[in-house]
Amino acid sequence: MENELAPKYAPFFGMAGVAFAMIFGCVGAAYGTAKSGMGIAGVGVYRPDLIMKSLIPVVMSGILAVYALVISVLIANDLKPPPKNYSLFAGFMHLSAGLSVGLTGMAAGYAIGIVGDTGVRAFMRQSRIFVGMVLILIFAEVLGLYGLIVALILNTRSSG
Repeated sequence: MENELAPKYAPFFGMAGVAFAMIFGCVGAAYGTAKSGMGIAGVGVYRPDLIMKSLIPVVMSGILAVYALVISVLIANDLKPPPKNYSLFAGFMHLSAGLSVGLTGMAAGYAIGIVGDTGVRAFMRQSRIFVGMVLILIFAEVLGLYGLIVALILNTRSSG
């Protein structure tokens, strides 16, 4: 059943969702990696034995980019060129899915970067802070996971 009223510009919004997911998600991941990496470099000067345990924030930041990649691939698989039926509703749902995972990934990356930088520097001075730092990092990572879950729900609704 072909919908003749679907505008030709509808796929633009889906493509914007792909772009926003990757751009914002990777900005968050890059910031988290860079900020916590500065702390790790500072720790490595005085305590090189702590570098491997201090890499947790960098790994968690990289996961945010994976969330964005998953949603971008799912949206890109649903995109159809203008002769096919791609509704404006699907375009807006894909845009909102991309924004959901992208902006939460950016916020989570910011939080992971700040906590990671300060946490690994504090860990260098006091080893008992490690468990607390990891728990705070998990709560920061969960923000990006919430965005992924919402984006998956929105992406599922766009095709139904």
